[in-house]
Amino acid sequence: MVQPYVVIKTLLISFISFSSTLFAASSPCSSSSINKYAELPVVRNISEIHQDNYGRPGLSHITLAGSILHGMKEVEVWLETFSPGTRTPIHRHSCEEVFIVLKGSGTLYIASNSHGKYPGKPEEHFFFPNSTFHIPVNDAHQLWNTNEHEDLQVIVIISRPPIKVFIYDDWSMPHSAAKLKFPLFLEEPCSQEPSKDEL
Repeated sequence: MVQPYVVIKTLLISFISFSSTLFAASSPCSSSSINKYAELPVVRNISEIHQDNYGRPGLSHITLAGSILHGMKEVEVWLETFSPGTRTPIHRHSCEEVFIVLKGSGTLYIASNSHGKYPGKPEEHFFFPNSTFHIPVNDAHQLWNTNEHEDLQVIVIISRPPIKVFIYDDWSMPHSAAKLKFPLFLEEPCSQEPSKDEL
């Protein structure tokens, strides 16, 4: 019997290969990255794709299909691995986000009432291998590998790249005090430009 995550992984790789040529565009960051997608093979070995932690110990991030390298306009697809105890900051963003859990388990904290003056008390949701969940636009959330013995590995699909990310110190921090990262590109360094909060 074929494992569900193998089918999902195969479908995502097919989608990425097809989309990298369909949604080709120039980079919003630099003219030197225009048409980089044309140099990439249609089928790539994930273990050979650039991996980075972007200054977050315990994280391994690989952009499988992105706005800069592949010219994606509508979605980006990431493969992220969190070592035990690793978590994202509390944050919200200007896009929808879907997670597919390939291995490991953890806890999602999400404040669905984030549209007030601050995120508020989050709901706690346990997730596990072969589970999936989504984050609506601007809902503050945090992903945490609460499993002490195993890495957490997820496929992440985001809409509307590049995204605006607002980072919070805690759940009671006002939206007006959140730190803005925009544009957020997890493929190569780009300049951070100020932008207006959407709430």
